[in-house]
Amino acid sequence: MMEQLWLIPALPLAGFVVNGVLGRRVSKAVVHTVAIGTVALSFLWVLKTLSALMPLETAHVERYGTWIASGSLEFALEFAVDRLTAVMLLVVTGVGLVIHIYSVGYMAHEGGYYRFFAFLNLFMFFMLTLVLANNFLLLFVGWEGVGLCSYLLIGFYFLRRSATTAGNKAFIVNRIGDFGFSLAMFLMVVTFGSLDFAKVFPAVEKMPVEAAAGVVTAICLLLFVGATGKSAQIPLYVWLPDAMEGPTPVSALIHAATMVTAGVYMIARSWPLFTHAPLAMDVVATIGLLTALVAATIGMTQFDIKKVFAYSTVSQLGYMILGVGVGAFGAGIFHLVTHAFFKALLFLGSGSVIHALSGEQDLRKMGGLRKHTPITFVTLVCAGVAIAGVPPFSGFFSKDEILLAAHHHHPWMYWIGALTAGITAFYVFRAIFLCFFGEYRGEGRPHESPPSMTIPLIVLAALSLGGGFLPVPHFLDPVFPAMEGQHESALVFVSVALGLAGIGVAAWFYVLRPGLADRVAASLGGLYRLVYNKYFVDEIYWAAVVRPVVGGSRTLLWRVMDAGVIDGIVNGIGGRARDAGRLVRLLQSGNIRSYATWVLLGSVFAIIGMGLAGGLR
Repeated sequence: MMEQLWLIPALPLAGFVVNGVLGRRVSKAVVHTVAIGTVALSFLWVLKTLSALMPLETAHVERYGTWIASGSLEFALEFAVDRLTAVMLLVVTGVGLVIHIYSVGYMAHEGGYYRFFAFLNLFMFFMLTLVLANNFLLLFVGWEGVGLCSYLLIGFYFLRRSATTAGNKAFIVNRIGDFGFSLAMFLMVVTFGSLDFAKVFPAVEKMPVEAAAGVVTAICLLLFVGATGKSAQIPLYVWLPDAMEGPTPVSALIHAATMVTAGVYMIARSWPLFTHAPLAMDVVATIGLLTALVAATIGMTQFDIKKVFAYSTVSQLGYMILGVGVGAFGAGIFHLVTHAFFKALLFLGSGSVIHALSGEQDLRKMGGLRKHTPITFVTLVCAGVAIAGVPPFSGFFSKDEILLAAHHHHPWMYWIGALTAGITAFYVFRAIFLCFFGEYRGEGRPHESPPSMTIPLIVLAALSLGGGFLPVPHFLDPVFPAMEGQHESALVFVSVALGLAGIGVAAWFYVLRPGLADRVAASLGGLYRLVYNKYFVDEIYWAAVVRPVVGGSRTLLWRVMDAGVIDGIVNGIGGRARDAGRLVRLLQSGNIRSYATWVLLGSVFAIIGMGLAGGLR
């Protein structure tokens, strides 16, 4: 039975078209009604479809025709739903709907209102296409589409230079990752003759597991290059903190809950490939763990509230990548789900704070806001205990599944991951204490946000607290291979203790002993400045990559190749043609006596030529 899966992405696409074409001419109420209504209908259609297809023991596939056919290659327009897809559909449409509703209040006084909601709907279309795709090529269409929407929405405030620069940075860095993804697809076509999941995965499962680097390892590493760009892993994570230049709902939906998790989803979807390339999985796990640690340390020193949560996103994405890298695919997706709840809440809560302070984002100019914004305060605390891994809240369940799987893979990975969990708890509650405790250090009169913003916060707070009880790992068990070995359950207490210690240290520094943190930072000297300046990674990239590329382009490509060689050839040919024209022009003077002279000279040369020819005979 056809469940008409195409309607799931088509509904938000319709919202994009309507608002894109008519949005300028209609009221804001009509614009957000169309945008929210189409996403709500998409969410309801997901629920209807999944209820009809349950228990989803096998994938449900719908084919809508052939997209590309060339020789033996054929790429179909196919959507498919299995249990992994079902989880992603619920996250994307459910969290997306909540954030759309929140945006009504947050963007109420912004220009380009219709443009914002049109782009948000377009993003939903591409993200749902990515999730539903039944082959790598169609997945790549959604992959590139969400990148486009990210670029458009990061630079939404296009009159602000920092916003357009951040959009360009995100676009360029992601092109590097997407180039790796493209090469992986070319290699898959050469190796397997197809990009269809139903052909590639069974083919690779018939191959032996690679003991050393081989073609499957190469494919996996190239796919991971794409994931490092989209999911902001080392060395391509630098675009995500700058993406905070976009509106806060964009940060919550695209750069926390959905698009940035596409790399995690792609690796989990491609598990038959990765489980046949242990070397690639070790690389994935190591990069994920290193990203989690590095980003967490940077988050401890930032004062822009959105930048703190941006580095938190990079760190939590590192946890997800670590999970899929050690083979705990279900745990990685489970953390993707819980993270969507509490990280969307952290960003939307920060947006509520920014709204209350008329645009202020510096934590040093906040303080005491729990009296003025009680709903925002309580909901952000809910997000804080969830991400800190405090039991029995959502982050505890998903994070510890990843850490226990990491311990089974390599014990040292567990200890670094547990330390990172403690750092995470510290910097999140550092932001909460600086924002809501002590004396108010800013200007103006803070105020609570309207119900259109606070109600989504309450919904996400409930999900952040109770989301750990969702049976996501059990639901995904039939999709992924079973993990081998027993976990050391006692290790759970270690990570929980480190998380609680992180909260305690933050309270000591920023509530009980104000000013102590500044003295500690001063005592650390150069080490603190190194972390505060984000390890100077952007400066290193600028010196080692950007400046040489720009300088080389101007000197070699522009002045030497373009102006010197290409323009020289073109202008040289034109100049010689012009010189020849000057000589020929002398023959066309318009003077009759001049023409007679040329006729006489021509006759003389003709007679001489005929005489010479006769003598030669």
